[in-house]
Amino acid sequence: MSEAVTTPTHCPYCALQCGMSLSPKGASVEVVERTDFPVNRGALCGKGRTAPAVLSSRVRLTGPLVRCPDTGALAPATWEEALAAVADGLRRTRADHGPDAVGVFGGGGLTNEKAYTLGKFARLVLGTSQIDYNGRFCMSSAAAAHQRAFGLDRGLPFPLEDIPRTGCVILVGSNLAETMPPALRYLTELKENGGKLIVVDPRRTRTAEQADLHLAPRPGTDLALALGLLHLVVAEGRVDEEFVRERTEGWEAARAGAMAHWPELVERITGVPVPLLRDAMRMFGDAESGMVLTARGPEQQAKGTDTVGAWINLCLATGRAGRPHSGYGCLTGQGNGQGGREHGQKADQLPGYRKLDDPVARAHVAGVWGVDPASLPGPGRSAYELLDALGGDVKSLLLMGSNPVVSAPRAAHIEERIRSLDFLAVADVVLSETAELADVVLPVTQWAEETGTTTNLEGRVLLRERALTPPEGVRTDLEVLHALAGLLGWEKGFPTDPEEVFDELRRASAGGPADYSGISYRRIREENGVFWPCPEEPAGGRRAGATSSGAPDGVVPEPAASAVGPAPAAAPHPGTPRLFLDRFATPDGRARFVPVTHRAAAEETDAEYPIVLTTGRVVAQYQSGAQTRRVDELNAAAPGAFVELHPRLAERLGVADGERVAVVSRRGRSVAPARVTTAIRPDTVFMPFHWPGEGRANTLTNPALDPVSRMPEFKVCAVRLEPASPRPR
Repeated sequence: MSEAVTTPTHCPYCALQCGMSLSPKGASVEVVERTDFPVNRGALCGKGRTAPAVLSSRVRLTGPLVRCPDTGALAPATWEEALAAVADGLRRTRADHGPDAVGVFGGGGLTNEKAYTLGKFARLVLGTSQIDYNGRFCMSSAAAAHQRAFGLDRGLPFPLEDIPRTGCVILVGSNLAETMPPALRYLTELKENGGKLIVVDPRRTRTAEQADLHLAPRPGTDLALALGLLHLVVAEGRVDEEFVRERTEGWEAARAGAMAHWPELVERITGVPVPLLRDAMRMFGDAESGMVLTARGPEQQAKGTDTVGAWINLCLATGRAGRPHSGYGCLTGQGNGQGGREHGQKADQLPGYRKLDDPVARAHVAGVWGVDPASLPGPGRSAYELLDALGGDVKSLLLMGSNPVVSAPRAAHIEERIRSLDFLAVADVVLSETAELADVVLPVTQWAEETGTTTNLEGRVLLRERALTPPEGVRTDLEVLHALAGLLGWEKGFPTDPEEVFDELRRASAGGPADYSGISYRRIREENGVFWPCPEEPAGGRRAGATSSGAPDGVVPEPAASAVGPAPAAAPHPGTPRLFLDRFATPDGRARFVPVTHRAAAEETDAEYPIVLTTGRVVAQYQSGAQTRRVDELNAAAPGAFVELHPRLAERLGVADGERVAVVSRRGRSVAPARVTTAIRPDTVFMPFHWPGEGRANTLTNPALDPVSRMPEFKVCAVRLEPASPRPR
């Protein structure tokens, strides 16, 4: 590559997928501001600015590792030896125990091409139903609620640029200032334009400090809060009766559920005073338009689907959906959390967001793959259930781009299950805590060393361009899967060229809910990303049942007509930045109210465990920290775990700021320094989940699952606090 080339691409971390450019700098690259990308307009957080640091051979894997049977240690090996060991391990398990004894676990950071190929590899080459990914821990509850209400799941049904143009935003369980710093500008612009911001969070975060109104409910009570607001909407006559009548179904049952949650009851459940509930309802109701945006706070609960459904019901009852500058949206967390579940690495889905148990979907995808639909396995276990089955029904595991030893709930148990496997192969860019337990570790390329697409939280399909030649001992995930498929008897069907894979993905997704068939690498480059659904058909011939177009008013533009001679060639479909403006994606085009009612958390506090623990992120680290903990600048800003607690709780326990404190749940014990602050409720403590070892927050968390989404209850569990070591008498 020429030294003069600057390559436009995107950040490897969160679902904003901020635009950046990479300029050669010796053997690596440096980040250059890229102002042309509309999502971040040049702004980057510290993680994005320092992303090239992980490309260094000082911190990343540069050659395969195979566990030595004599010493038990991981030792360098050739690629041929490592791939043969993986193929032998997977083949042996299949032969001895059947295909479902082999599991596959993916990641929300994999590109669309990798996610698609991994799902295809699992179902064709391995013949296993046992595949899921860590995106199940991200926004699966919001996805399930989206499907129930609107018939389609896309994180945001509108672009981020619409947020400053609405009248009021209710932000539930999101700390954008730390998790997605460049997105905070949209809330700042909202307020500059005269709009209002309501933040719902048990902590007074940096984001909550920007709010016109901050509601601090007890963790696990967001469902009651939403129902209480809807009760007040009904009681004060603020229901948009025309919208409910013309564009929805199921209102009466949802209304009855809300009316059982009167303000004083909601105050007792949530701890939010009735006057603040009324203020919030009026602030939202008085605005001409409004949005509710949720994140992991309400979603990572054993009732997360119903909780999100309650907030959607609030939007529908007030006519804040399917209209310009209004709607419900989910702030997806992982870099490709949206695309990662659309194209086949989720246990129950096929490419294009098709259902695995739908005969028509199976026939379409099997036709693209050239196999008998009957040969495709059915739906498998969800992420936590798959991890919990390791060493039992599932004997071997191929894992790509995830670190469940740190990120999974009840993490000590999951670590034990991983250790009990007959065989574990991990493909990753660094030697994560999970990779350290593997029988074979395969070093793979990073975002700057490969080309591939991701889909950001808006549903905008983007292209990361290769800017750097990877080290000689590193291969792409596509090359790994191609080689393994060949060793296991599949010589064709697993190309290594990402654009070739994407073109196949387009065919597999065609006609599905997440239709990418009209998107190409060329269009993404020319248009700075393309919003799905984008069918291959021209705009004037839109499919029956398709949702609104990318035009601001939701109208699909017709091809231009010529007064003389034949009509010109139809323009390609413009993509769909804004969904639902003319109809929802249900069979009759109407949104669905879903009746819900508050219920307690899966684990309530008691005399033995009297405090609520909630978890989350800090600005300088990302997810399990496998990559960011290897960056000096980020470690200097956030060097380790901590326990955030209120001064009244600290005084009662005799804990001083900075003193090491033990947090104990029914699943284990974690130790970290106390951080005493008034920014948290006195009945709640907070721990970030980026670190392994004694400060691992997920040692404590509860794996209780939402019955619909199978999302674990990360955000609320009962704990007690005690000194980290006995105090002298």
